[in-house]
Amino acid sequence: MEGDHALAELQAVGGGRASDTTERVDEVLAGFFQGAKRRAARLGPRYVDLWNVLERNSAGGKRFRPRMVVAAYEGLGGTDADACASVGAAFELLHTALIVHDDVIDRDFSRRGIPNVSGSYRDTATTAGISTPAAEHRGMSVGVIAGDLALTGASRLMLEVSCAAGVRAQLLDVLDEAVFASAGGELLDVELSLSPEVPSVDEVLEMERAKTAVYSFEAPLMAGALLAGAAPDVVVALQSFGREIGIAYQIVDDLLGVYGVETETGKTTLGDLREGKRTVLIAHAATTDDWFAIRPFIGKSDLTLDEAEHVRARLESCGAKAAAERLVDEHARRALAILDSELITADLRSVLHPVVDTVLERTR
Repeated sequence: MEGDHALAELQAVGGGRASDTTERVDEVLAGFFQGAKRRAARLGPRYVDLWNVLERNSAGGKRFRPRMVVAAYEGLGGTDADACASVGAAFELLHTALIVHDDVIDRDFSRRGIPNVSGSYRDTATTAGISTPAAEHRGMSVGVIAGDLALTGASRLMLEVSCAAGVRAQLLDVLDEAVFASAGGELLDVELSLSPEVPSVDEVLEMERAKTAVYSFEAPLMAGALLAGAAPDVVVALQSFGREIGIAYQIVDDLLGVYGVETETGKTTLGDLREGKRTVLIAHAATTDDWFAIRPFIGKSDLTLDEAEHVRARLESCGAKAAAERLVDEHARRALAILDSELITADLRSVLHPVVDTVLERTR
């Protein structure tokens, strides 16, 4: 999903505890995939191969969402590391499901420069001499299947969390809401991308919040708090914090997609412009007189480096870049205000404050 090159900056969240949690989450996921492959073997080696590909696509991430779970859980006094790791693994598997489906929607066959699930199956079909259209259809079809398996797997992991039945029901509700919101955000993203009209800044922010911020920030923080037995008003406060910082990070992603340094972000600064991605930058620019000089280049599949530089300059001169930076600051400051409330413990504040610090630093 969008924002992962920005989220990658938060590897240090939770300090040593986060590193330990990452190892525990990896162990939970390894056990999950091992069990799935044993079940798949009854249906034959091709099904096992799919689970192997899906497992590879879930490996190597920053485990950011589990880090949010452990930050909330341990910051509120939770001590059952195994239960916390299981909840974190559920959100990591949800992340895998959503990015696999997102790649299908975007018709992408690679992620981070290597074949994704769809790309792996397309490539093996192409190598076998199957025509390109048929090979791509095979890849996309398997991507849908793999995403579905990861999605149901996330619920299965949550069902197996060792905790009181009432808490487990709350955790499942949070996971369900994360899926529900993300699907609605994805739909809105598809609709906005096809609309001849440029959406408003508020519409873009609502889409980004629903598509990514809910499952990446709000839900993991809420889940960690619920597992720790936090009071309802604390859970709500963390949801609000997650919403504000999640929106801020999505705006940062918009900025990095156009103004970032490719060697640092791992993402080309041409992709969003060539795709015609509806971002806060574009939404703001469309309300200015400079839009007529920008519009011809948005969605231009063969956009050149010089043309991209022209767009960047215009986005800056029309105030779009500055407006996006102000929004980042505004939402980050709201997040800080929530952390400063009496509902947030000192331990929790200490592990979440770096999240806000990072989002502010990324715009400087």
